[in-house]
Amino acid sequence: MAITGGTNLNSVPASQKQTLATNYLDLSSASNAGWGQQYLPDLMEKEAEVFGPRTISGFLSQVGAEEAMTADQVVWSEQSRLHLSYKGNISGTDTFTFETDIDENAVTTTHGVRINDTVLIANANGVFKAMVTAAPSTSSVTVKAYDATSIAALTTSKATTLLVYGSEYGKATGYYTTAAGSRVAETHTANEPSFQTFTNKPIIMKDYYEVSGSDASRIGWVEISTEMGQGGYLWYLKAESDTRARFNDYIEMSMLESVKGSGSNAVDDHLRSSGDNIGTQGLFDAIEDRGNVTTGVTGVNASTDLAEFDAILAEFDKQGAIEEYMMFVNRSTSLAMDDMLASMNSYGAGGTSYGVFNNSEDMALNLGFSGFRRGSYDFYKSDFRYLNDLATRGGINAASSANALRGVMIPAGTSSVYDQTVGQSMKRPFLHVRYRASQTDDRRMKSWVTGSVGAATSALDAMQLHFLTERCLITQGANNFMLLK
Repeated sequence: MAITGGTNLNSVPASQKQTLATNYLDLSSASNAGWGQQYLPDLMEKEAEVFGPRTISGFLSQVGAEEAMTADQVVWSEQSRLHLSYKGNISGTDTFTFETDIDENAVTTTHGVRINDTVLIANANGVFKAMVTAAPSTSSVTVKAYDATSIAALTTSKATTLLVYGSEYGKATGYYTTAAGSRVAETHTANEPSFQTFTNKPIIMKDYYEVSGSDASRIGWVEISTEMGQGGYLWYLKAESDTRARFNDYIEMSMLESVKGSGSNAVDDHLRSSGDNIGTQGLFDAIEDRGNVTTGVTGVNASTDLAEFDAILAEFDKQGAIEEYMMFVNRSTSLAMDDMLASMNSYGAGGTSYGVFNNSEDMALNLGFSGFRRGSYDFYKSDFRYLNDLATRGGINAASSANALRGVMIPAGTSSVYDQTVGQSMKRPFLHVRYRASQTDDRRMKSWVTGSVGAATSALDAMQLHFLTERCLITQGANNFMLLK
């Protein structure tokens, strides 16, 4: 089935600065039903609101918080894993060579494995329980199986996993190892927790609206209602309100979509900056960089069957195991999830089960789901207007379906991190916005008026309304987030 728009479908994507036939009335044109004649037409003064709520802002206010900052960057640290687990390869001489830790962070000069540690060695050849008998270098250790078998070699890159599960020492011994039947002293180094630090920087956003004094005093015949709740026959009120609403949307979209600059490039030159002082890391980029991405079943929307959800749960189990998640998804994924949950009803194939869905024959049938529980995890589903609207990400998804963004899964609750700016550990939502503010200037959302219309501030025969903000998004614990693509 195909859906096509009408020949004159109202689909103008954005405001236009030009004076065109599509945005003004030609009173002398015959196509305007005789505006040049003496008879008054039947005017429908009220502007039709055909797109419903046009703004997409509000997502971050549901899942995050806002907090002031006074620096050029935000620095925070996140705890590392407690247990020692590494990926690498093993040779026929029972030598395990480190490549990365379990989170794919490079291990080239340091690791926490010590002599006399007992370890699990796992690869395609089996699982071996062994002891670390020597540490020939900072990048590898020698492991010997408890059952005296040689650990099967598998030199494929990162195909073998090593997990420390304990240690074992002989009676009346200190920290030493046994080599060739004699005791050899060992310098035993204590394991220190790794320190993982992340940074982000705010960006400055601006916009403005201008109307001449003459236009500000003109009365129109179209009665408007704005996104800000204003109404009347002054068209500039609508234009000013649309500019403000669009700027608020830009603020939220920037916190979702932004990326950091790569350094010296054309954008850097254009902003007259230097190094990597351009851009900021938005939510989607943070998840792709430090979080998880699922593409679902091949040829099917992400997260549309229990097998895919079970794979997501298994990944969350490897991370923080936070058991409450908010899912913000586009329409097709939302419907696919509804179908998935409905199919769990044993009567779904043969008809509607009124008891399971709490429906009756005399009421409207409810085939939608707002949430469900799988294993020990609770998921709450909500439509994400930003991913549906044709003028925002909905249009981008339609233009590049292979790279379409279907939704995002965000953990509920708070996380505890050490904030270097404040100098102490604090609990904050996993997502929060930092905006620049001090006693002198609050740049969370500034707006001011210049010109001679209203309160006169200059000789300009116009009103200029300016908007400015300086902010960035902090995504803490991105390893607990999931991007659906």
